[in-house]
Amino acid sequence: MSRRACQNGPKLPADAPTHAAFDFLTVDEAAALLRVNRKTLYESIRLGQVPGVLHLRRSIRIRRDALLAWRPGNSGPALGEN
Repeated sequence: MSRRACQNGPKLPADAPTHAAFDFLTVDEAAALLRVNRKTLYESIRLGQVPGVLHLRRSIRIRRDALLAWRPGNSGPALGEN
């Protein structure tokens, strides 16, 4: 196998199942998905308002399915509010 092929990794078919790493979002990705400022999302995580949060040493990951099932809106305070 050529060196270039090894660096790019294997090509997966379009209908291949997604990798487990894609089931978690970084705070930046989650903030973009929710269309909020990342600082607002960090504060909401600190207050325990966001479901599916996983603390891994010094990084935070958020479960995509928990975030999509959670609908912040008229049922409670806005993100970042008490």
